[in-house]
Amino acid sequence: MTVHNLYIFDRNGSCLHYGEWNRKKQAGISKEEEFKLMYGMLFSIRSFCSKMSPLDMKDGFLTFQTSKYKLHYYETATGIKIIMNTDLGVPNARDILHQIYSTLYVEYIVKNPLCVLGEQLSSDIFSTRLDLYIRALPFFSPRAA
Repeated sequence: MTVHNLYIFDRNGSCLHYGEWNRKKQAGISKEEEFKLMYGMLFSIRSFCSKMSPLDMKDGFLTFQTSKYKLHYYETATGIKIIMNTDLGVPNARDILHQIYSTLYVEYIVKNPLCVLGEQLSSDIFSTRLDLYIRALPFFSPRAA
């Protein structure tokens, strides 16, 4: 099992951070275009789920799965969206994404007076701590197929 990549978007759809670990295939488009496509897909899936659900959608959608990967989704009350793509064997990672938000994003970005909220994250300590956190996950494998 492994983690392929992770996106952090703000409420307006700007990609604040992108990290990549075991991604085997590139999209063949620019990163900016990839970010727009990812955010657009998330927007559409959220809208579809909220309209089609027979029950109250207080949590929205949590995961999206294809035959090759699993997308894990977490959205905060402030509109920050954290998306992690993994292989199919990884269980629901909502708690992990919440931990990334509460212990890393809040501590190293929100509480940092040098970081401007709404702009691309430029904190080296955040990037380093996020990388260490992802690599320490029980399902992270550096040599995943």
